[in-house]
Amino acid sequence: MTNRFNEENQGFYGDCRPIAACATALAETALSLIRVSGVKSIELLAPCFSRPAALLNAAGNTIVHGWILDDGKQIDEVLISVYRAPKSYTGEDGMDISCHGGLAAGRAVLQTLQKHDFRQALPGEFSFRAFMNGKIDLTRAEAVMEIVSAKSDTGRGRAVTRLSGALEQEIRQINALLLNSLAEIELLLDYSELDGVSAEDEALPGRKHIEEALARLRVLERTYQAEKLYRDGALVVIAGKPNAGKSSLFNLLLREERAIISEIPGTTRDWIEGWISIEGIPVRLADTAGLRESVDIVEKLGIERSFGLLEKADLILLTLDGSQGAPVLDEADIFTKHWHTKPVLIIWNKSDIATPPENMGHFCALSAKTGDGLNSLYTKITGLLTAKTGAPAERAALGSARQKELIDTALSSLENALAAHDSGLSADLIAPNLHEAFNSLGEITGDVSNADILETMFSRFCVGK
Repeated sequence: MTNRFNEENQGFYGDCRPIAACATALAETALSLIRVSGVKSIELLAPCFSRPAALLNAAGNTIVHGWILDDGKQIDEVLISVYRAPKSYTGEDGMDISCHGGLAAGRAVLQTLQKHDFRQALPGEFSFRAFMNGKIDLTRAEAVMEIVSAKSDTGRGRAVTRLSGALEQEIRQINALLLNSLAEIELLLDYSELDGVSAEDEALPGRKHIEEALARLRVLERTYQAEKLYRDGALVVIAGKPNAGKSSLFNLLLREERAIISEIPGTTRDWIEGWISIEGIPVRLADTAGLRESVDIVEKLGIERSFGLLEKADLILLTLDGSQGAPVLDEADIFTKHWHTKPVLIIWNKSDIATPPENMGHFCALSAKTGDGLNSLYTKITGLLTAKTGAPAERAALGSARQKELIDTALSSLENALAAHDSGLSADLIAPNLHEAFNSLGEITGDVSNADILETMFSRFCVGK
């Protein structure tokens, strides 16, 4: 690994010194967790523990109770979970120190450890060490951070599937197919030279393996957009004229009184937002200023910002004031024609006092006041958001842009290999394409890796992971 020195942390990725970091936020909580890992880390901690012999003799996967000491002074009463190499997350000796919560306790324990030659862990360094020691592959390492940043239970569940090894297993199986094909090509080339037969006269050995690998990669490639939707979420913007009930709808979906509701047109001057989950999809929901001509400078600025947000929207909820009757359908027609590049769901609001006309087409009747029609709205939103991505895959699926890019490279290489054979090129000229695909897939799992790429990837993790 690289020897890239970090002045603040006095360490670098690949440094084998014992490390320590807060694995939980230093806040007013019941407990804080300080994570420790490294060769002889248990022996290093023992002198600042009230029961050094108990700690030194503790078996792996056991807990020891005592006090963290600094020059004999009690710092905090703790429980230390002991992990012995290689049966630990990182593959090294390690400990999880459970101390009291709050800003002071965890910080004091961490400072004491640093006095005893533990250095501050770099972001993602625990997972980095787990990868380097063969405890996890890169797909599982990325899944760790996916779980941490998951915005919905469905997103968390998809990340857990990758953490359990579903994607790693699929990638390795596909690479085994390519390895078999490459072995058959090498055998053909060796025997062709001995027998005086040109490789150009032979069928491409292992073509069926290449075709199967290509088919499985195409299935994987198609999983990315759905996984991205359930991981990152979608921007859903509520739009419409003043007093259509946009803020009432926003509060209903958010299940809290966030937006000010008033019968005075133009109450909402700027957009506000909040995160919700709709059938497992994380949704960044935004309520915008009423769209109308205005001479009010502040309101005009809010309307301009609303249009900017609509440009970024993944879905627009056009809210109509049903109490105004059928003429509002002309408003919907004009709006959808202007925003024809965006999915637009027309909401006939105030359905409790105004029955929607028949044959409205793609719309949803709703009462933001009573909540009637809300379940139908959820279903329609989900349908529109997943129309292009589909539902999450049952098992193996891509979880990051890095994985998607490498899959695309492997797909291109295999397509080029088959096209080259179909055009009459010999197996020895086709083999480099297979090697390129094999290496690209190896980069996904980390079997083929670059030090700088690894450092960049793990540096995006949070400290303590």
